[in-house]
Amino acid sequence: MFARLASCSPLPFRTRQSNVCPVYIRAFSQAKFSLPRPHGKSFAHRSELKQAKRIVVKLGSAVVTRGDECGLALGRLASIVEQVAMLQNQGREMMIVTSGAVAFGKQRLRHEILLSQSVRQALHSGQNQLKDMSVPVLEARACAAAGQSGLMALYEAMFTQYSICTAQILVTNLDFHDEQKRRNLNSTLHELLRMNIVPIINTNDAVVPPPVPNSDLQGVNVISIKDNDSLAARLAVEMKVDLLIALSDVQGLYDSPPGTDDAKLIDIFYPGDQQSITYGTKSRVGIGGMEAKVKAALWALQGGTSVIIANGTDPKVTGHVITDIVEGKKVGTFFSEVKPAGPTVEQQTEMARHAGRTLASLLPEQRAEIICCLAELLIEKKEEILNANKKDMELATTLGRLSQPLINRLSLSTAKLNSLAIGLRQLAVSSRNSVGRVLRRTRVANNLELEQITVPIGVLLVIFESRPDCLPQVSALAIASGNALLLKGGKEASNTNKILHQLTQEALSIHGVADAIQLVSTREEVEDLCRLDKMIDLIIPRGSSQLVREIQRAAKGIPVLGHSEGICHVYIDSDASIDKALDIVKDSKCDYPAACNAMETLLIHRDLLRTPVFDQIIDMLRTEQVKIHAGPRFASYLTFSPSEVKSLRTEYGDLECCIEVVDSMQEAVDHIHKYGSSHTDVIVTENEETAEQFLQQVDSACVFWNSSSRFADGYRFGLGAEVGISTARIHARGPVGLEGLLTTKWVLRGEGHTVADFSEQGSMKYLHENIPVPQGSFN
Repeated sequence: MFARLASCSPLPFRTRQSNVCPVYIRAFSQAKFSLPRPHGKSFAHRSELKQAKRIVVKLGSAVVTRGDECGLALGRLASIVEQVAMLQNQGREMMIVTSGAVAFGKQRLRHEILLSQSVRQALHSGQNQLKDMSVPVLEARACAAAGQSGLMALYEAMFTQYSICTAQILVTNLDFHDEQKRRNLNSTLHELLRMNIVPIINTNDAVVPPPVPNSDLQGVNVISIKDNDSLAARLAVEMKVDLLIALSDVQGLYDSPPGTDDAKLIDIFYPGDQQSITYGTKSRVGIGGMEAKVKAALWALQGGTSVIIANGTDPKVTGHVITDIVEGKKVGTFFSEVKPAGPTVEQQTEMARHAGRTLASLLPEQRAEIICCLAELLIEKKEEILNANKKDMELATTLGRLSQPLINRLSLSTAKLNSLAIGLRQLAVSSRNSVGRVLRRTRVANNLELEQITVPIGVLLVIFESRPDCLPQVSALAIASGNALLLKGGKEASNTNKILHQLTQEALSIHGVADAIQLVSTREEVEDLCRLDKMIDLIIPRGSSQLVREIQRAAKGIPVLGHSEGICHVYIDSDASIDKALDIVKDSKCDYPAACNAMETLLIHRDLLRTPVFDQIIDMLRTEQVKIHAGPRFASYLTFSPSEVKSLRTEYGDLECCIEVVDSMQEAVDHIHKYGSSHTDVIVTENEETAEQFLQQVDSACVFWNSSSRFADGYRFGLGAEVGISTARIHARGPVGLEGLLTTKWVLRGEGHTVADFSEQGSMKYLHENIPVPQGSFN
């Protein structure tokens, strides 16, 4: 491909700017297709693509043309134009290298030929009934000549909707010959960009040399457009472009032909990886193929331009594929010269899944041994852990980017580590009754028995922020349940997470399954991780309500276990004990205000207003420096009230709370259902009947009577540890421990049984007898 561009003779090319008279400019070229001095280094990571100022979008013929190859895919093209216009209006400099003239011209010429034939037949026959008409083979260069003006007019009309002017530039393979012409084109393009005009560049297919026959188009010869790949690459380097986006009809570059067994999309492609690729056939139109695209991409990369090959035909992503790429999202294949030292997140997931299967096959005693080893390491290496945590705390305080609640969650202490170790040892005991436990056994028929047994879910992804103590907790639960685990922690806890993960792998290595738990330390965006629906089976977010909501929105194909908010209520009934009320309110709000199970709203029965109970509660909150926000009804009772709450559905996560007045227990329940988050809600009362009604009616994951909301915790429930608290109504709810990380499978044991044996003419009958399962029975 590049050799063809190395020995071409000069030919003028034409530039046409919309709404002005066409002008002719001498084309650029040089004697050889040599690489100019690199204008700089390409971006090393996708996240840096947001900085791209000058961008070339290359539209392959499969993207621009319809499925029947006669005409343009107008809806798709309009969507692409909209995205280019959006980026142009952001202040970026956009250029388009496009195909489509042949297809557009083919449509026009077919229409003209059919119209001409119909007129002739009508004149000769004098009848309205026309014979079947056939369209002769259309010469591709004629199609291009007929289609170029229409293609450009279409671009002009579309871009005009966004108040953007365009200019057309046509080149051929013969235009890369003379140094002066190359400079002329460079100057022309710079001037167009300076005037905020989007150049539309295309090979001049009307005058190219005779094409090679192409069987893909039912015997119709098509003009080679594979040079649009090299044209886009050459243009990108000449114009010192930051990013080249090559849109095709596949998701990106695969390690083997797409559609074949085990073909995997390559997220990042590095120079030197060509030997690991097996190329398939080209797209339905054009003759470039993926191999030509890769060669052009590597050439542009060498010249300092970042390149992404992505799908421009998928209706699910076409409307935002270009903007997603510029925003740094994981779309297509990213060509990079910087190869990370460690494995990719996809490779980490595969490693975790493979080792996870081995972990699940271990004896329960072996998994318990791993957890006990981790508990011992937390105590043995506590100085190293606390020193790493101190670095994270100092950096967080210096940068000042974290709120006080998040800094509190980031902090570790000897007491926390001791508590973690105790919880892990407790979990090790319960893990002996986890994977492979028989839940049900049924005799379906004679010599045909069915069992339902517990099995791991698969690969878990836990995303957490500012809480490194989550790492050993979740790791121990994954080990106990035989699940593989991917951990994505916040960068604010990177030092602490690193040492904790090292200790976890050290514990796992005693039984050769160190890879079962992976810490994602690459620059992987959370949204990109949530798209690995073919590799991850369950996502568990641990962090702010905003983090949980973002993950729930992003994870369209993966279940998410968690809660978006922890708006917990404490209701003080008219029959409450003053001492119990004071202790419970204080503990629920002040013990750990940043926790998701801390009280956020205090509901008080109206009869308690202006009583010693109410006064003492207010005095206690003030003593504890709790900022009070008044609910609408509470504010109406006060002459000088605290600041009125902005919303009754607020998770403060700090020494703040809302106080509201209710007339009855039923009104408290209604308030909780309207403004709560189904997390944890408490009633304080000495009236057992009232309490039982509250416990039955409140539809939350945890409902307590005369006890602090802070008890909503896996460790305090005796689960040993938890991956979080779920407010969902399916699978697991409340503190999710070991049981919540297991699913089931059905095992049927027979002796050649067939369904036909149980038909009306068969010899067997269903029994469906339940077989008692002894406690602790395992498959």
